[in-house]
Amino acid sequence: MSSHLAHGLGTEPVEPDWAPLTDDEVTGVVGPARVVWRSPRPLSAAAVVERDGRRLFVKRHHVTVRTPEGLAEEHVFLRHLRLHGAPVVEVLDLVARGEWTYEVHSTGAGTDLYRDALSWSPFHSPDHARAAGAALARLHLAAEGFEAPRRQVQPLVASFTVFASDDPVAALERYVAERPELAAALGDFPWREDTERALMPLHRRLAPHLPGLAPLWTHNDWHASNLLWDTDGEVSTVLDFGMSDRTTAVHDLATAIERNAVQWLRPGYPVRDADAVALLDGYEAVRPLSAVESAALPELLPLVHAEFALSELSYFHGVTRSTDNARLAYAYYVDHAEWFTGENGQRLLDLLRRRVPAC
Repeated sequence: MSSHLAHGLGTEPVEPDWAPLTDDEVTGVVGPARVVWRSPRPLSAAAVVERDGRRLFVKRHHVTVRTPEGLAEEHVFLRHLRLHGAPVVEVLDLVARGEWTYEVHSTGAGTDLYRDALSWSPFHSPDHARAAGAALARLHLAAEGFEAPRRQVQPLVASFTVFASDDPVAALERYVAERPELAAALGDFPWREDTERALMPLHRRLAPHLPGLAPLWTHNDWHASNLLWDTDGEVSTVLDFGMSDRTTAVHDLATAIERNAVQWLRPGYPVRDADAVALLDGYEAVRPLSAVESAALPELLPLVHAEFALSELSYFHGVTRSTDNARLAYAYYVDHAEWFTGENGQRLLDLLRRRVPAC
């Protein structure tokens, strides 16, 4: 068994799908260097390395997940954000070696307070949630004017196309047809019936608000572990744009609430109301939501996970070939939507609906 374990889809560490980066490997990419910390994140191999007294962040992807062209899309976005004052890491290099693609970044300023935290684990405090909300709003302001098209088809991107459509059934058919591995994976599940039963009623509530949502390139994985923090408890650096794409600001905000306020790893999926409110308060202190965005937020929240869940399903079926994880990804697609029709989910949505300005 490897001495390096990764986060799984539950609470227990697991053997990593991707072999950890080694000193020899990173030396071949950045010159003489040594690994000083390996990330437990599961979808790639990543590490902080030291070269000539300077620390760098190196991430390795298999070409079935990210090609140089696929990575270049997010790197152009990062450069736009840096140019417009956002505290994001600097892209230093992109190296292709056979079936692997390596990206090299600066490590960013600040302390990684959540580097061992599982996805969907909560903020340490509502103050951190408020600071994260404000930082997300500033990122959205910096993203304005970046007009690149949506990303090419590739795994593990949190897009917003199917349920952004006025005909999501047809859009879903197109989405699946463009992804043969996903089509093969869905053959094991009653996906059309489950979509109609569990997700389409949610879309009907969202649909009236969609025309008023402006497209925007967004982070799409706004979790505490993707943020570095200064000594005042403010966000000092934003990390990991691997799931970024052209969605909408309110899609990104809904993702942040879904990632951080709902405790998906605990029985019953309890909600930290104070964190949800603080995150939204912090956001609106910097970038107030329009009336349409406010109304759309509670209706989008139950659907914000859906396309990423399908992307994960494709990844687990076609890349890592894990039947168990593919089943969990499909359950994520359906069960998270259904949860919002229950007591805890409705309470969270009602909390957000009370924030919608009166007409």
